[in-house]
Amino acid sequence: MFKLSEIKELIKLIDQTSLQELEIESEGSRLLIRKPNKTESVVVAAAPVQSAYAPVIGQASVQQPAVQAPAAEAATASAAGKAANVDAGLHTIVSPMVGTFYEAPSPGASAFVSKGSAVKEKTVVCIIEAMKLMNEIEAEIKGEIVEVLVENGQLVEYGQPLFLVKPE
Repeated sequence: MFKLSEIKELIKLIDQTSLQELEIESEGSRLLIRKPNKTESVVVAAAPVQSAYAPVIGQASVQQPAVQAPAAEAATASAAGKAANVDAGLHTIVSPMVGTFYEAPSPGASAFVSKGSAVKEKTVVCIIEAMKLMNEIEAEIKGEIVEVLVENGQLVEYGQPLFLVKPE
């Protein structure tokens, strides 16, 4: 993991050179710094290498997600999906964060829910791992799981649909 002081120092050094981009990998973390142009921000990723999402660091403070287009597309797709599901009378459970989707509490354990499972408002439907923290995601409505929209171990984005539920 990179220290904030180290990141600030690297940003200053990059600013003073003609380098446009610097990428460093250390102990399972990746740091990517790009010089901003008129439409770009400085990007710092201190997450596992397989992560496709990174916080934006500008003036050494986290401002917003670095990957805005996919998040916007996910939000648009989510809104379109919700509109289609409203017509079908289905409720969509969406990811409240970026992370890795897990259908079971541990490898080899049975899934929290599957197609046809009955759920209540506080039923745990999956776990999303974000920055090595396991976050239990609960159903927001009483009903039946009609469809599981993601696969075990898949990376999910904020607002991405995870389950379709037929409300009771």
